[in-house]
Amino acid sequence: MQGIAPSAKILPIRVAQSAEGKSTDALAKGMNFAIDHGASVINISLVGGPDFDVEDAVARALERNVVVVAGVGNAPHDLVIGYPAAFDGVLAVGATGRDGKRAAISVKDAKVQICAPGVDMISTTPNGGYSLASGTSDSTAIVSGAAALVRAKFPDLSAKDVINRLTATADDIGPPGRDAECGFGRLNVLKALTADVPLLEGTAQSTPPSSASTTASTAPGYIDPAATTVPPPQAEPEPASSSTPLVLGLVAGLVVAGGLVAALVIRRRRSF
Repeated sequence: MQGIAPSAKILPIRVAQSAEGKSTDALAKGMNFAIDHGASVINISLVGGPDFDVEDAVARALERNVVVVAGVGNAPHDLVIGYPAAFDGVLAVGATGRDGKRAAISVKDAKVQICAPGVDMISTTPNGGYSLASGTSDSTAIVSGAAALVRAKFPDLSAKDVINRLTATADDIGPPGRDAECGFGRLNVLKALTADVPLLEGTAQSTPPSSASTTASTAPGYIDPAATTVPPPQAEPEPASSSTPLVLGLVAGLVVAGGLVAALVIRRRRSF
């Protein structure tokens, strides 16, 4: 399959054999492994409860200028936003349906920042086949791809400004302004790559961590805004639970960048 950023170099890190067997200790170790091996974007398509080790791993990622993207969780199984999506600094991702609006499975919370397609998504499975599934796990993979594309085009942008660029250019699809359904709106990759978005106050351009001869990128949905000036919203960030495993098939690239997209994986069969 060819996904959002086919030129991205993906570092898959298994943190559990199944959703039931996941542990916060493994997740924290997986994040630190990604950081130590040069990842510039970390995708976390799973959710859990608050944990000091995971919080420390998120803080370490942010200190290293790594973009952390995590799913908010799936209703009705998840009633509130999960972790690490709920941690400050993590880009918390919800899901949209075929109609382009927030999907009913996507958890609503004030910390949600952006939504991306997450219903009836086709991707690869661990056994070499393909499957159809829905969940914020899929949406998170798409947004991680978009983050990689932004890092590819703007290699000197800080992690905070990468998140800000994605949220500032999102299409507002709910109540005017930021809301608890999709935060700043639905991901618009074309605008994220082309719009004039000022840097956040107090941030400096920074080169993301790189890995030798690595290409990276990723992202979905597009609209044309040639040179639109978009005011920067406040950026916030966060894992995602879903009826699907982490969708590596959706994270692929279009442009080159110096960095890795790390995908933390739960090995689980997706259902049709």
